[in-house]
Amino acid sequence: MHERLDQWEYVWAALAIGVVGMLAMVSWSLIAMIRAERRRDKVRRK
Repeated sequence: MHERLDQWEYVWAALAIGVVGMLAMVSWSLIAMIRAERRRDKVRRK
C-alpha cells in the first residue's frame, strides 16, 4: 500500500485561487473606473 500525493488537488486549488483573484481584480478596477467617470461628470457639470 502506497501513500502518494495527488498533485491535481493542488492544481485545482491554485487554479481556483487564480480565477477568484482575477475576478476580484477585474471587479475592483471596474468599480474604480465607474467612480472615476462619475467624478469626471460631476466636475464637468459645475
